Amino acid sequence: MSPATSPAARPGPDDLRRTFEAVPARTSDPGGPFADSWWGRAWVDALETLSMDEGRLARGRVYADGGHVAAVTVTPGRVIAYVHGSRPRPYRAELRLRTFSASDWDTFLDAAAARPGHLSALLDKEMPHSLADTAEETGIRLLPAAGDLEPDCSCPDRDRPCKHVVALCFQAARLLDSDPFVLLLMRGRGERELLDELGRRNAEHSARERPAAPAAPSVPAREAFAGRFLPPLPAPLPLPAHPGEPPSYPELPGARDPLGLEHLASDAAARAHALLTTGDDPLAGLTTWQDAVRIAASRPTAGLTATTRALYRELAFATGRSTTDLARAVAAWRQGGAAGLAVLEEPWDPPAGPFDRARPALAAADFPRFTPWRNHLTSPGGTLQLRFGRDGRWYGYESDRGADDWWPRAAPDTDPVAALTALRI
Repeated sequence: MSPATSPAARPGPDDLRRTFEAVPARTSDPGGPFADSWWGRAWVDALETLSMDEGRLARGRVYADGGHVAAVTVTPGRVIAYVHGSRPRPYRAELRLRTFSASDWDTFLDAAAARPGHLSALLDKEMPHSLADTAEETGIRLLPAAGDLEPDCSCPDRDRPCKHVVALCFQAARLLDSDPFVLLLMRGRGERELLDELGRRNAEHSARERPAAPAAPSVPAREAFAGRFLPPLPAPLPLPAHPGEPPSYPELPGARDPLGLEHLASDAAARAHALLTTGDDPLAGLTTWQDAVRIAASRPTAGLTATTRALYRELAFATGRSTTDLARAVAAWRQGGAAGLAVLEEPWDPPAGPFDRARPALAAADFPRFTPWRNHLTSPGGTLQLRFGRDGRWYGYESDRGADDWWPRAAPDTDPVAALTALRI
């Protein structure tokens, strides 16, 4: 059932009572299916197995199609509605089914949190077939069978289920089809409680999957004892805290641009400092475009001077890009270096794990539901976006509403909630 035709729900104060408004008579596709999802169809199958009377099934279907079922109230273990029959006064129809025990819920929630795909599907109002299968393998049957449904009605018909209960069953299939949390409420727990508990277990699984810190460096005993008779080495010279500053170059006729020379000298000093302190060459493996972005990013950030604007134009021309492309790439480089630039320019499909766990974590922190696309999560208003990098960090982006013009902003973080919080500050 599409959201446009789904009955609106009024949640109770404790999340354990939901009342769905009555659905008017179906004018399009009368007699069509009441459920499109596999779990909605499974509910209808249980009903058809429960009632062996084809006539009652047909009359109940007509009642449900004709809008005879009033507002439906769902609480743990019960589904209740008044159904208008041939008499002026409606009948009170009721379905009862067993709720899960505390141990049943513990097993089911562990199964749901064990796979990130289960959480993402539930947030999208879908019930993964694999989740129901996993739960049933542990002895927990999520969807009721025929013997699990106990019908009752205030009508004088002695046979059960009567046509009024059948109509209620068909209407319940519509509710389940649009929101599987209705089925979970029937089994005993509300949506908010379940999402909070799934968020907690999701965080526990994520912590267990996080790789352990690397072991501290060590020296084999043979090497340690081999040099015991050698004289002590002199203390190493202290590392400079910052790269050296170049001198001021005079402006001479026919000489190179002094500001350009100053930039080259500063760049060489920064590269030498990185090699000395880390042993890594920051330029190794960079493409022409990446090096151009790195050079532009090394300029001062407090406004674009005439010299900096000229540098941007020259670098953009040399790389075949626009100055806007370069400015956006510079923002990404300042956000996260080469990894930040890759996040800006290279969408990718993350494997199952931290990316799938991000949306449940954001939902647990009361953020709105973000829409996933590849390694991107975009806010409902289209103004905030998180991008998951190959380095395991979340990078924040901003755009004007409806513009789809994304610019890097805020420092990246391994925690999506922290990254989004920094983006909103």
